[in-house]
Parts: sequence; C-alpha cells; structure tokens
Amino acid sequence: MENPTTTPNGQKLIEFLDLKMHTGEFTNEDLVQFIESSGKYLNLQTIANYANEHKMSYNGVKEFRTIREIFKVKFVIDND
Repeated sequence: MENPTTTPNGQKLIEFLDLKMHTGEFTNEDLVQFIESSGKYLNLQTIANYANEHKMSYNGVKEFRTIREIFKVKFVIDND
C-alpha cells in the first residue's frame, strides 16, 4: 500500500481537531459527524459494497481501484 503524504493545510486540520478534542470543545458526536462528512467527500465504501454496487468482482476492485485501510478495514476511495 502507498505511503500517503499530508499537505500543510491537511496538517493544520489535524492539529486543529486534536486541539479541539483535547480541550473538550468538540464532542465525540462532533467527531463522528466530521468522519461521516469526510466519507461522503471520499465516496468511501468497503470493497464488497463497492463491488456489488458497481457490478465488479471483489478482486477486480482490489486490483483497479484506490484502496486504503482505515481502522483495520479496507475501503475504496472513488471521488474522481
């Protein structure tokens, strides 16, 4: 799997989220909403769900789509 790089703005966002969670300004629900919103922008789906929705084989998706492991689950990122 590729080693992703974070842009300077991405790093600022990570630091902002860390600070707000640490100081208690964001709740767990706020963070869940952020994760759900991010998933929508990424068009994030598990490999199996993506394969079923796009009438592809599981192995075809693994071979020809962008796959990232998040929380030990493999997801397809398809936001082109």
